[in-house]
Amino acid sequence: MRTDKRPGLTRQLLIDTALRLLDEVGLEGLTVRRLAAELGVRSPALYWHIRTKQELLDGMADAICRAPGMGPPRDGESWQEWLARRARAYRASLLAHRDGARVVAHARSLSPETVRLFDEELSAMVERGFTPAMALHTIASVTYFVNGFVLQEQAALQEAAPPPDGGAADGGAGATLVAAVRESGGPIGERAFEHGLRVFIDGTLAALARPTSAPG
Repeated sequence: MRTDKRPGLTRQLLIDTALRLLDEVGLEGLTVRRLAAELGVRSPALYWHIRTKQELLDGMADAICRAPGMGPPRDGESWQEWLARRARAYRASLLAHRDGARVVAHARSLSPETVRLFDEELSAMVERGFTPAMALHTIASVTYFVNGFVLQEQAALQEAAPPPDGGAADGGAGATLVAAVRESGGPIGERAFEHGLRVFIDGTLAALARPTSAPG
């Protein structure tokens, strides 16, 4: 008698296989049935470990978020250095998987271990002069910045749209835009990301130094 609960099938194996499959077929092509076929089992076998596709996406997103390494700053590392390192590593983790940013954007919950690590990060920022609310908003905002940036990067990779040009280079409409694109390399990519990250960190530093307003 055949059983759907195959020995060796684990939740982690499902997530790892789903991430590999994501790179091959993209988010639209990733289904529970496709994953089951990849593992050589029938779909009901997966429900011993992951009950819904949303739960699968949550697990995949959790793995992507934790892959670059979470946790407080290293010894001697300033919060600015830590935040920049965290943002760069997170971007690399999202870019490591096709539709990685979309998977994270679809997530609805995080694992207890990820929540614990996030809490350690918040505590470290509070020790460096942040209020709990400002620490939360800072980490959340830089995370949303990276997510949105990578969403645009991955969309551009799929579309492969050429940069604007036309007759604008001769002083026509859009000439400044074309000059800016040529000088900067465009609104996405490494230089654009580093610019946005620096603006974010500088703005956070200014906000941290600003006296707290008295309630009006």
